[in-house]
Amino acid sequence: MSNPRNIAFNVLMKIEQDNAYSNIALNNAIRENKLSGLDSSFVSALVYGVLERKITLDYIIKQYSKIPLRKIELKTKMILRLGVLQLLFMDKIPESAAVNESVNLAKKHKLQKSSGFINGILRSITRAEEKYRLPDKSDKVLYYSVKYSAPQELVRLWINSYGELNTEQLLLSLSGRPKICARVNTLKTDKNSLIAELAKENVTAEEIPFLKNAVSLTGTGSIERLSAYKSGKLHIQDASSQLCVDFLSPKPREVMLDICSAPGGKSFTAAQYMSDRGKIFACDLYDHKLKLIGDGAKRLGIHSIVTLKRDGASSDVPLPLADKILCDVPCSGLGILSRKPEIRYKDNIITDDLPDLQYKILCQSARYLANGGRLVYSTCTLNPAENNKNTQRFLEEHPDFYGIKLAIPPQINRAFEENDYEITLMPHTAGTDGFYIAVFGKKV
Repeated sequence: MSNPRNIAFNVLMKIEQDNAYSNIALNNAIRENKLSGLDSSFVSALVYGVLERKITLDYIIKQYSKIPLRKIELKTKMILRLGVLQLLFMDKIPESAAVNESVNLAKKHKLQKSSGFINGILRSITRAEEKYRLPDKSDKVLYYSVKYSAPQELVRLWINSYGELNTEQLLLSLSGRPKICARVNTLKTDKNSLIAELAKENVTAEEIPFLKNAVSLTGTGSIERLSAYKSGKLHIQDASSQLCVDFLSPKPREVMLDICSAPGGKSFTAAQYMSDRGKIFACDLYDHKLKLIGDGAKRLGIHSIVTLKRDGASSDVPLPLADKILCDVPCSGLGILSRKPEIRYKDNIITDDLPDLQYKILCQSARYLANGGRLVYSTCTLNPAENNKNTQRFLEEHPDFYGIKLAIPPQINRAFEENDYEITLMPHTAGTDGFYIAVFGKKV
């Protein structure tokens, strides 16, 4: 029988050593080991728990270890992280099980010399009255970094850009699994019928009040197993991304360009807005991503999407003049850290290179917008250099374009003051992923 702690350890090592994506590595492990619901949930809790708290866990380990953290071998350090997580952040696990299973895990991986070290640290934690101390609050950046396990450069960026209150709320949102949102495929079904069909498979679907055909899902298990998914009655897409298409407002018989389309969710939603009448050019640079878009369109029964291999920053492959353009550019992904917690530990998480690339893609894309047309610029990140500053620069340097005031649903609050043609969505003010949207029109 598979040991859930060992499976979690192997997944974490794969993420750390091979830069594997957490969701893919975890899903593969659950499938390969044929885990039951309970074991699957436990492995997921261990993997995401360590990923979400790595800086915090390492800070605690340093308080008990005489060996500097950098000198502790990776496998030993990973077992310690798992052990400390179970002792201090998982209520239902007995202390004895957390300690003994960690020692057994060390022995299983031939870490006999480390097993005593691991045992000593974990037992010291069980005996301590004060389990650990956070840094002093006088250093806000370090304090928040350790408390919420976020790199100091990210904490500093958010405090400087959005203020301390927004920053703490953002950091709080990084823990726990974010909700799964789906788009009702109105070409095949309607919202009430889909909710009823999902209920038969013990999936709870609740409508998202500020989006007409969007639902949040709980109890899904593997999405791909659902009959409604197999028959193309829904696709997974966060509410922020759906709202992006809503602001673009594609209509039947229009021509639309989706510049950086993969995996295709926005094109799929746009096709539904257009009743699958019109033409959507879904562009991407890589063949495997274009195949992903094509396969998704086929499953959903969409015929208006044409995939096109193209570099968004280049003019090598010309495009037709379009009524609507969606320019959702590659970004640092700081708005989806709760979905991909490993991103926060990347080197150079905040890069100076992306804003210029994004701006180049935006300018190249704008050349193909018809007079009177609409263009949406968006990212799934929370960094003004990639968002508001690119928008401001674009309008300053393109006098034939102007900002279009957003009709923001009453359920969404602004996190801070912005122009009326742009919004930075945040989990605590919008109930969505972190996301940025700006809408431009081209003068007639």
